Amino acid sequence: MSEFVPWRDPSLSPDDRVEALLAVMTTEEKLAQLGAHWPRVVAEAQAEGADVAPMQSAFEAGHRPFEEAAAHGLGHLTRVFGSEPVEPAEGVRRLTGYQRHLTERTRLGIPAIAHEECLTGFTTLGATVYPAAIAWGATFDPELVRRMAAAIGRDMRAVGVHQGLSPLLDVVRDYRWGRVEETIGEDPYLVGTLGTAYVRGLQEHGVIATLKHFAGYSASRAGRNHAPVPIGPREFADVILPPFEMAVREGGVGSVMNSYADLDGLPAAAHRGLLTGVLRDEWGFTGTVVSDYWSVAFLDLTHRVTATRAESGALALRAGIDVELPATDAYARIADLAPAELVDRSTRRVLRQKVALGLLDPDWRAVPAETGDGGAVDLDPAANRAIARELAEKSVILLDNHGALPLPATARRIALTGPCADDPRTLLGCYSFPNHVLSRYRERGTGLPIDSLLTALRAELPDADVEYARGVAVLDPDPAGIPAAVEAAERADVCVAAVGDLASMFGRGTSGEGCDATDLRLPGAQADLVEALLATGTPLVLVVVSGRPYALGAFADRCAAVVQAFLPGAEGGAAVAGVLSGRVNPSGHLPVGVPNHHGGQPGTYLAPPLGRFSEGVSNLDPSPRYPFGHGGSYTEFRYEDLTLSATDIPVDGELTVEVTVRNTGDRDGDDVVQLYLSDHTAQVTRPVRELVGYARVSLAAGTAARVGFRLHADRTSFTGVDHRRVVEPGTFTVAVGHSSEDLPLTCDFAVTGTTRVLTGARVLSTPVEVSAAR
Repeated sequence: MSEFVPWRDPSLSPDDRVEALLAVMTTEEKLAQLGAHWPRVVAEAQAEGADVAPMQSAFEAGHRPFEEAAAHGLGHLTRVFGSEPVEPAEGVRRLTGYQRHLTERTRLGIPAIAHEECLTGFTTLGATVYPAAIAWGATFDPELVRRMAAAIGRDMRAVGVHQGLSPLLDVVRDYRWGRVEETIGEDPYLVGTLGTAYVRGLQEHGVIATLKHFAGYSASRAGRNHAPVPIGPREFADVILPPFEMAVREGGVGSVMNSYADLDGLPAAAHRGLLTGVLRDEWGFTGTVVSDYWSVAFLDLTHRVTATRAESGALALRAGIDVELPATDAYARIADLAPAELVDRSTRRVLRQKVALGLLDPDWRAVPAETGDGGAVDLDPAANRAIARELAEKSVILLDNHGALPLPATARRIALTGPCADDPRTLLGCYSFPNHVLSRYRERGTGLPIDSLLTALRAELPDADVEYARGVAVLDPDPAGIPAAVEAAERADVCVAAVGDLASMFGRGTSGEGCDATDLRLPGAQADLVEALLATGTPLVLVVVSGRPYALGAFADRCAAVVQAFLPGAEGGAAVAGVLSGRVNPSGHLPVGVPNHHGGQPGTYLAPPLGRFSEGVSNLDPSPRYPFGHGGSYTEFRYEDLTLSATDIPVDGELTVEVTVRNTGDRDGDDVVQLYLSDHTAQVTRPVRELVGYARVSLAAGTAARVGFRLHADRTSFTGVDHRRVVEPGTFTVAVGHSSEDLPLTCDFAVTGTTRVLTGARVLSTPVEVSAAR
């Protein structure tokens, strides 16, 4: 439109611009802003029955052409780049064409918000694939996660994308759940701090971050995807919600996506108390709530709390879902059911974001001017690779080492076996483009250079003879390849077995969305392979490349070393090889525990007393083989001189906890100093201990640092008997150490006064200061 209109005037306030536009919109045009279009090639999407979203094929019959879907405008464009192999220039051309149609051929000429997945990087052809989120957790490095997210945001914005569907802030409650790989870990503070860092990084470059899945999705019964969530309100408030609250209050996140779950019988997509009461009224969130794909339709299709699609749309809108994704379906039918003020409310929120993104400015372009036609855009530059490499290296965890690592110079013959040894896809998460989309286009390979562990290890150790024999596939139970792997091990000085997962979707892999596990034994015949290799007597280095922790108690003690790499991304092969050779000093720490036994109900370290081993009460010991926070190194770290700035504080006070960490070994290394809190007595059962602070510290050999944690009384708070959050007077223990179980230094302090009820904003984090040791 060439005519000047007030809502295109950047000199007006955003609210004035929004109100001017809203005043001239018809109901159809408002509802169009609350929906989306997914421009997909339907025939390709159905190839091999490979849905890329839950029950996607069930909705193909209702797929509308773009011109029809956009007749009155459009709120979002769904995955223009991320649904099929599209070169950057072609993706820019397509996106520009859709936006030109909206600006030139609809009455109001309002562009759409383009959104894409970005959990392991921009999910599109040729873009850098970073480690999975569970690997971010293993780094305990918020600043590094922020830098990664900033690189992702920069790439997305360069090609005209405005919103990314990440990070996932679900806290792991059951390791069997397929989406453990997409989480940051099992501790809400670790999840919250790293997730908030991701939000800040992505939004630095004008790309809206989207928190998911709000909330409770990860607590599904038996770890099954989309299963009911029979969670209590106290666990929900104290474990599930804090990461989201931190990202809203401290990260200023722009969007939130609802969960597929039902919470005690109420689907999250229809949960007004959650989507409006908690999120907006309590936390002050001002952005948009977008639906997880087809979750509005699931209200009638699977939850069966409504009878028609129109009723589903009206119910979701009342609850607080502003935008229906991935395509407009229910919201196109609600004109006669939804009150006009609710339609206006959500339309305002969408338009406010479009104003902030510059979409309503007179000089707006579909892509930045410097991008041009997209042909010069490099989505996998060296700078991205450097970040991916650093993340991968810092995420690899040395679980056990009986002198076998680093691989000695005398190990001239190395046998490398296992299904994760020579398949680059096993290094990647389920939402990486190679696994998420290119698995349906096998001829396209991985879409970008990715070295397998075999390729990387041969490059890392050019003078060694690395003999490869796969042994078994990831999931296939056929043991026919085991004898060849055994023979290779018998000829070798040392054997490296790379076992674990191949991430995919909806049961086509062993990790990822819809790839849930019945128990925690290694998939397929991999345990048989490990046992056969151990029987050779050749020292065995076990490398687990996985999206979830697997039970290792059956053979960990007999391995010469055990290494855990959580889906370390495109640079993961080189990172693991570097740890094996010793070029990289391992510094990752577990963001989840590693179980001892594969059976039974998995648990997390955040257990109350009765959730831990109690000899004589039960014959079952739930203690992990390797606890949360555990991680080894090729050097040694010692903690000294734990001090508190005060021995008692009021219920609204704070104290400083200081400790010296010293590198007593002979090589440089990184340590993760962990601060845990225990409440001696409380009105409800509390975890035996919980993480309240951490600091990643780099120390040269023989040097030391002083680490200070500023701990506020709010960090002792919990949900009390009457379901109000309280700071309760009493005695607390702070413990500092290498993991949730290895805590050499402890000290007590008291919180004094009368019980304080917390309402509104509270202190959610523990600031850290690292300085030279005195």
